[in-house]
Amino acid sequence: MSRMADPIPRTMQAMVYRGVNDLRLETVPVPRIGAGELLVRVAVCGVCPTDIKKIHYGTVPPPRIFGHETAGTIAQVGARVKGFRVGERVALHHHVPCLKCHACRHRTFAQCAQYKRTGITAGFEPSGGGYAEYVRVMSFVLPGVVKIPARNTFVEGAMQEPVNTVLKAVKRLALLPGDTVLVAGQGPIGLIFTRLLALRGIRVIASDLLTPRVNLARKWGAKWALRADKKGFLDEVRRLAGKQGLDGAIIAVPSDEAMLQAQILLNGGGKLLLFAHTRRGNRTGIDLSTVCVDEKDLIGSYSSDFTLQQEVARLVFSRKLDVRQLITHEFPLEKGAEAVDLAAHPQPTSLKVMVWVKNGGI
Repeated sequence: MSRMADPIPRTMQAMVYRGVNDLRLETVPVPRIGAGELLVRVAVCGVCPTDIKKIHYGTVPPPRIFGHETAGTIAQVGARVKGFRVGERVALHHHVPCLKCHACRHRTFAQCAQYKRTGITAGFEPSGGGYAEYVRVMSFVLPGVVKIPARNTFVEGAMQEPVNTVLKAVKRLALLPGDTVLVAGQGPIGLIFTRLLALRGIRVIASDLLTPRVNLARKWGAKWALRADKKGFLDEVRRLAGKQGLDGAIIAVPSDEAMLQAQILLNGGGKLLLFAHTRRGNRTGIDLSTVCVDEKDLIGSYSSDFTLQQEVARLVFSRKLDVRQLITHEFPLEKGAEAVDLAAHPQPTSLKVMVWVKNGGI
């Protein structure tokens, strides 16, 4: 027998993906959980570029209910689940690695077969499900559930997953205090990079095409912030980096031009990290001798690192990294398609876009 508080309705509202750029508010069944699972009433879910690409390019077949930056309240606890109670406020991780396979032993968790399975669903093929009133949390991702402290908000819970992906990438760079790093792109992810690097004593040169974001980057810890389309941009970065040059560059926008510029600006032994080039099939030209002879590392980082959850929770819940400042727009579930459209076409003053659900509350 499962444990629940108020009666669970049979149906709910959800934003269903029906095809390329086709999102519809529909009535669907509330997921039923097994003995080893949780049912969570969604409060808020962030709009992530990963889901936007699936919606805009149709890279996965419909129907699906997307949304994976999810926080809410436990509504039902399976009979065999321990450590969780109805009414607890939680943040969810839809991917959790096995920690035992070849990929996990090499800490490439995103390549783990279990990790590639999506463990949270609101119906249809499991796809995160956060754009719905309730989600089913499967047993294998229960270790990824994070309890939200009483002083913190659902939004801070929902931001656990994106912050984790950035912290993972920062650690992959293995930079030293005093190093100089270019962060190309100062959207929500780029700003998190800027802040986390600054907290580690890294000198950040931030760049973006939007002036409000350039200005905001300074407040988030950038030592210097520039318009990427400024005349003489490359020369200015060289001047700021000094004789040692750039020790690292993070490409937080899917721009080949930014990547090629950064590769030129790196010093011998510098590291170039791609974070936003997630669409398969893209090709570009790079001087491979810079990797071989100049020993400039080309690194990729994708998704989260389960072992960093506690560190991420401390950063976010202590507000050392105050993610609340990133939230510029909130939409109710019935206007979820508008939320996705805004996130896909950011305005000068827009950053992180959230979808909230009436029965969850923020």
